[in-house]
This record gives sequence, structure tokens and C-alpha cells, in this order.
Amino acid sequence: MKLLLISLMAVLISAAPACSDTDIADPGARQANDTAVNDTVAASVTAAGGLADPGEGIDPPVRRIVSISPSATEMLWAMDAADLVVAVDSLSSYPDGTPVTDIEAWNPNIEVVAGYEPDMVVMQSNSEIESALMTLGIAVLAQPAPATLDEVYAQIIELGTAIGRETQAAVLAQDMRNQIANLIADAPDGTGITYYHELDDTLYSVTGGTFIGEVYSLFGLRNVADPVDADNPASGYPQLSDEFLLDADPDLIFLADTLCCGQNAETVSKRPGWAQLSAVRNGNVIELDDDVVSRWGPRLVVFVTDIAIALKGIVAGL
Repeated sequence: MKLLLISLMAVLISAAPACSDTDIADPGARQANDTAVNDTVAASVTAAGGLADPGEGIDPPVRRIVSISPSATEMLWAMDAADLVVAVDSLSSYPDGTPVTDIEAWNPNIEVVAGYEPDMVVMQSNSEIESALMTLGIAVLAQPAPATLDEVYAQIIELGTAIGRETQAAVLAQDMRNQIANLIADAPDGTGITYYHELDDTLYSVTGGTFIGEVYSLFGLRNVADPVDADNPASGYPQLSDEFLLDADPDLIFLADTLCCGQNAETVSKRPGWAQLSAVRNGNVIELDDDVVSRWGPRLVVFVTDIAIALKGIVAGL
């Protein structure tokens, strides 16, 4: 699992920010952004027989999808496209009922994927695998890890457009925006409060230049890892040290390695020197679900909810 996390970070690092999401409560701006995505979706969906027409999906219409992306799998289910999915990768176990296979998300066997006779494969960007699938005449929708919430919404619209579920995708994206906007509006102001987000127990973290970091920034929280990547802001996933974190002394610690690495408030408190951290002393170590946090589909709302709940219980005591 730890190797998987490092692989995930390598993929995420390759995704550069393309837009910002400083005003998530502005539906008009989001609609304009989604319209632009619809106009350019043909450039993102490649089929051996030609490019897809925006708003119409590929021709002939998609009937058999293989998803090699847990995030895309969750999007597909949320936009009522489960009937089109014939197979998913070994990590796409949510929601219940997905047709999980032993296809590896990061290194899928091309022959196995082709054996499901898909019209389209949805995956994170991997040029070598994309090329191999297209050589076999299989359409590919490659969606690299987003750097912003805008990009998350854009990917939902893009995927829905490609498979003929435009309406469902638009409703899903707007519903996510509205829920997140309401959660932020109701949450206490976290301006000035510092946090550390842990990806695994070797102290890999995220900066504000990632979609995870942007979620925290919506609350006004300040990321202690940001200075580490000051000279390389496109990275976004630095590995910190015990010394750095002891010096930074974050007010909050969010653990996104509870499943992969068995970390919790107790294990953190037993790390050398960590018992003296403000977050540990004050009981402000928040345990998160790794899968929810690492995927940028509909459960992003759950991630935002978890932060909002934690912040409400913490701000009064800081």
C-alpha cells in the first residue's frame, strides 16, 4: 500500500494547476467553465476512428466502459452510468457492487483490459498505456489528477459528455459545488490556524498547490508544508522530516494514512518528540479515511465535511 501511495504521488506531481477555485459559490462562473470544457472535450477523448463530438460522446455511443481509476469509477456511479461499466481496477471497490477485477490501477495488463471488449477505457494519464489501447481501436479518456476543485468539476463534465450522461454530470458537479459552498459558509474561520496533512508514515505530505491543499485553504487553514516546496511549487507532495514538523508545530494534524499504514492519534503520540506538538497535546489529531481523501470524485464532499466538523470542535479550544 505504501508503494501505491508513492506511485499516486508520482502521478499527482505531473498534474499542473490550470485554474483556481477562489469563489466556489459562483454558479455562473462555474457554468462558463463547464461550457468551455464541453467545447474542448473532443481533444481529450481519443478513439482510433476519430475524435468524439462534444455533447454526443463517441460514435458509436459508449456501451462498454472499463474504468482504471477509482475516482472515475465513483463519478460513473454517481452519474447513473453503472450500467455501462463492465470492469474496474482492483482498487475501485466503492461504491458496493462495482465489478472489481485484478486489473492494476497503475500498471494494467493491456490484454486483460482488451478482453473485456470495452468501447472506452477511463484512466489516469499514462501515455504508453493510452497508445497501446488506441492501437487496439479502443477509445481512451485520460484524466490526470486535478490540482484544483475547478479541475475536479471539469473532469466530471468531461466524463459525462464523453459517455452521453451530460445532464447527470452537470447535476452532480453543481450539487457538489453547492454542498461544499454551504459547508464552508457554515464553518468557523480557520484563518491563521496551521495544519499538517500526512499521506503516509514516512511523512509525505501535500502543499496548497494540490486539490487536497486547496480544500484546506477554503477554510483559511495554513499549510506548514508550503515553504518546503517554495522553490518547486509544481511538485506539491514533499517528504517532510521529524525535525521540520517539530519546529513547525502545527495546530492540527490530519492523518490520511489510517488504512494504509495503521496510523492514529495514539501511534502519532508515540513517535519520538511528537508528544510535545501542540496538535498532539491538545487532542487535535484528526483521523481521515485514506480513500475518501485521495479520490477526487463525489466523496470530496465527505472530505470537506470531515474538516468542517473537526474545525468546529477545535477552534474554540485554540
